[in-house]
Amino acid sequence: MSYGVRDRLAGTGREAVVLAAVGALALLLAPFLVGPTQTRLLITIILFAVFSTAFNLLYGYTGLLSFGHAMFVAGAGYVAAKVFRGLGTSPAVESTFGGTSVLAAFLIALVAGVLAAILLGVTIGYLCVQREEIYFALLTLSFSMAIWAIVQQDISGQLGRYIGAGSLLDTGGSDGLPISFRLLGDVDLFGLQFTLVDINNYYAYYFIVLLISAGAMYALWRIVRSPFGEACKAIRENPERAEALGIDRTYHSWMAFIISGAFSGLVGVLFVPLRGGALPNLAHWSFSAFPVIMTVIGGPFAFLGPAAGALVFEYVRELISQVPMLEERWQLVFGLILLGVVIYFDNGVVGGLRRLRARYTDRGAAEADAAEDTPRTDVQPDSDTERPEDD
Repeated sequence: MSYGVRDRLAGTGREAVVLAAVGALALLLAPFLVGPTQTRLLITIILFAVFSTAFNLLYGYTGLLSFGHAMFVAGAGYVAAKVFRGLGTSPAVESTFGGTSVLAAFLIALVAGVLAAILLGVTIGYLCVQREEIYFALLTLSFSMAIWAIVQQDISGQLGRYIGAGSLLDTGGSDGLPISFRLLGDVDLFGLQFTLVDINNYYAYYFIVLLISAGAMYALWRIVRSPFGEACKAIRENPERAEALGIDRTYHSWMAFIISGAFSGLVGVLFVPLRGGALPNLAHWSFSAFPVIMTVIGGPFAFLGPAAGALVFEYVRELISQVPMLEERWQLVFGLILLGVVIYFDNGVVGGLRRLRARYTDRGAAEADAAEDTPRTDVQPDSDTERPEDD
């Protein structure tokens, strides 16, 4: 690699650190600068950023398109809601954890929900990865809609009453499983008192979500840059050659499915307090479309592409809602925007910004070399550094 390219890559690395620091500072200060409505929107964006990034582990890095990732969100959300409803008012939990009983019940529900998502990933994933391409996508859609029918029609509740399990398996039908976190009391953590979720003050829950989501994003970042992540990219690029190199395509696809489902389940649990409980629409196919659209908008071959897509998607939809004429036809307006991104942006918004930056960077470098009358051989980056997924 030439020195010019190496210097520019080092500069890119420094810029990435600076951008990450600025982004972290902005996220920490944001709730103090905006009102409760915008804070709630920021929580939604953060959760969709993690959801889309988890989805992209399967799509952008392994080459498997899922139309049913909502099943993990709903499965984990309903299990967490059942656990929390049981533990949130439990005298045993209150006597054990005291003022932190509500927070402790929430964390226990969080673990239970993620475990439920992992179980779904193990069982359903094993069946889905036996097929490829459109058949895989349709299988995930079918399983997701089956789970939606179960919670929407309370089929599991009917089965529970039939076998004598009482209300253990109830899903609440179309009403879902509502939870009023404000009625459960405040959390007293080291003398700091706060309500876990308060519609007039989302500060506490915002920072809880931010902390958990930051850990989840870091874990996903380490996964995609691990040998496992490299094997997944090899499967995406050329499955036959990957198998010839000794990579078990079915096993790695299954593991990617499970990991993606686990992080999607984490998001499902965090959505429950924000939406006031577990609702059937979390399992609907339309909810599965959100990470697909956000990933396409942001760019599937950049790690932060789905997160950027979540930011653009939510704020564009928010801006459209401010104009009554556009709000009535927001699907049409957003469809046109999505069409423009797909046609004119390679690798989504992130890819477009990178190309724009590279164009001006190369132009400035070429002008500087011309002024010095020095031949330049490294105006264009090496082919390996041009791959967005390796950035």
